[in-house]
Amino acid sequence: MNNDRRAAVKKLKNLYLSPKIEIADLRRRIDEAFSAVFLPNNVDCEERLCGGVKCDVISPVMFSSNRVLLYIHGGSFVAGSRSSYRPFVAALANATASKAYLPEFRLAPAHPFPAGLEDIQNAFQALFAELETALSMSSDGDSEKKPEVLLMADTSGASLALALLFGLKEEFRSAIRQVVLFSPWLDFSPENDMFTSKKVSDEVFTADSVRYSIENYTHKENWQNPLVSPLKAGRDLLFNFPPVYIQMGEKEIFYDDAVMFQAMLRNLGRKCELDVWKGMMPMFQMADEYLSEAHLAVEKIGALITAKDYSDESVREIQLELERN
Repeated sequence: MNNDRRAAVKKLKNLYLSPKIEIADLRRRIDEAFSAVFLPNNVDCEERLCGGVKCDVISPVMFSSNRVLLYIHGGSFVAGSRSSYRPFVAALANATASKAYLPEFRLAPAHPFPAGLEDIQNAFQALFAELETALSMSSDGDSEKKPEVLLMADTSGASLALALLFGLKEEFRSAIRQVVLFSPWLDFSPENDMFTSKKVSDEVFTADSVRYSIENYTHKENWQNPLVSPLKAGRDLLFNFPPVYIQMGEKEIFYDDAVMFQAMLRNLGRKCELDVWKGMMPMFQMADEYLSEAHLAVEKIGALITAKDYSDESVREIQLELERN
């Protein structure tokens, strides 16, 4: 498969929000660009209410009975949907051999912070209870299995996912096996270099688009709240934090914040891996019809969860083979 960067960037720019774009138009554009009639990998999808929140429950052909994946979608806090993220989450569910839950949480500006977070908290509690019940009724004879949750999110969804984590009691936090963040938005504070420097941008987003997103999400007094800007979290919120894996492109305005977040966790003895893909733009993983790297990136996450050998060297070897073909 030959890479088509121009087409990939054009598709991903549908994620871009600006004052010139009506929010209803952004939602429509994202759904049109990322929805699919057929889901990959022969996964099944059903709608279910979890804590009063509509969720897609996406089940691959084979999945671990004690593990679920909770995905918090991006969309600049104002857009994104189950429809638009269903294909991507289906690919992740298949790669990680996990049943995936994709909640349709409330969106700003009609439902500002903390409405979406409350929906996610309710959905998490319900799916966790469901998983515990399923394990208690399991007939496979393995009574030692414990519930495992994979928490994944992208861009603005990373703020919501980490806010969920910050508020979890230890009994629930200890069940989070892995946090996976794609191009995370981590700091909306006014002193962030992204906002103070002139004309900060990458191939998809600009600092102005991120600022406009947070203005729609919550009032300025909340921008330094750790439940909004995770980079402002103190030691108490990061105590006993689960392993974090951040995957992003080399050409992102969010890179510096990700480096700082990694340093925060590592300074507290917590595990945080930053996986930066050379030459890639934000959310390149969602342009899989144009970029071979998108497939490799999802496969690498699958290997992380299922403990397969998927070193950086093996990624390069597969990439070279794809380019030769």
